[in-house]
Amino acid sequence: MTKIGVMICGHGSRSQAAVDEFAVLAERLPALLPAEWECEYGYLEFANPVIRAGLDRLREKGCERILAVPGMLFAAMHCKNDIPTVLNTYAARHGIEISCGRELGVDPKMLAAAGDRVREAVERANAQNGEVPLEETCLVVIGRGASDPDANANVAKIARMLWEGMGFGWCEVGYSGVTFPLVAPTLQHVARLGYRRVIVFPYFLFTGILIDRICGFTDRVAAAHPEIEFVKAGYLRDHPKVLETFAERVTEQLGEAVPETCGTCKYRTRVLGFEAEVGMVQESHHHHVEGQGASAPGSNVADCELCDDFCTGECRLEMAGHHHHHHGDHEHDHHHHPEYPHAKHPLGPESVRKAEG
Repeated sequence: MTKIGVMICGHGSRSQAAVDEFAVLAERLPALLPAEWECEYGYLEFANPVIRAGLDRLREKGCERILAVPGMLFAAMHCKNDIPTVLNTYAARHGIEISCGRELGVDPKMLAAAGDRVREAVERANAQNGEVPLEETCLVVIGRGASDPDANANVAKIARMLWEGMGFGWCEVGYSGVTFPLVAPTLQHVARLGYRRVIVFPYFLFTGILIDRICGFTDRVAAAHPEIEFVKAGYLRDHPKVLETFAERVTEQLGEAVPETCGTCKYRTRVLGFEAEVGMVQESHHHHVEGQGASAPGSNVADCELCDDFCTGECRLEMAGHHHHHHGDHEHDHHHHPEYPHAKHPLGPESVRKAEG
């Protein structure tokens, strides 16, 4: 049997509290892995032990195969360049097999952990200051910010899935550094929108300078807008679902990797707000308009009394009662679509209704 070692690669921080929190997570992870595996952790920069020292210890314990995993939410420069370089250099020097797993990424377990943190903040605010409906609340998700648009876009994907999964009135995404918009301009924009409550959620694993920065800017904007309730949500820390995701990033290296593109597909896995759709039969819903060409429903606004110069989709709302078949992306009754959880959201399809009067 090949002896397996696990190397958890943290970023490192100038903040002792952040380093301590990472250590807690690294020390809790072995409980989710096979008992005979050895586990070590180390940091890329700022903090000790460095990654190389952890790899040395695994070798000293007789590990012949090392499964490394980046302790990072998203894959930007550290994940794509820095950590693999450290690992590859070490593997070549010592003739040992080291593989590197995926970052935590956009994963339904990470989304569930984030949802818990946001929900905790909402419940705390409701208890302290009275209930505000989610539709009247703006969610602001703050990511790290990187020079890698893929990583930045994944923050936006998490934000959208939280927004849509929970049904907030509005959502904005900001970043703590490197890219735009930063925390202050994001919150200044949000303050103009007229929401009574704003939940500021840092999508971060650990505390540190950036969490302090997010809190500081939130306080500053809140002071300038006493009419708005700004609520700070907690960051992820060692949420059980974060630990589960880390464990999966380690173990999946020994088998078939989880399909990269479908990890957050609502038909495959329980996604916040869409839990009822797991395992649904997949079928095309377009066969009834296939080949209908230029006279297909929706193609001829001139014949529709609901719309003036473009299809707003209002006919879709009307069809529930009146079966207008002028145009629009309507579905026939025999499809039995699960009900979209936020069909009545004031900024969704309902927003196309013309003002009566």
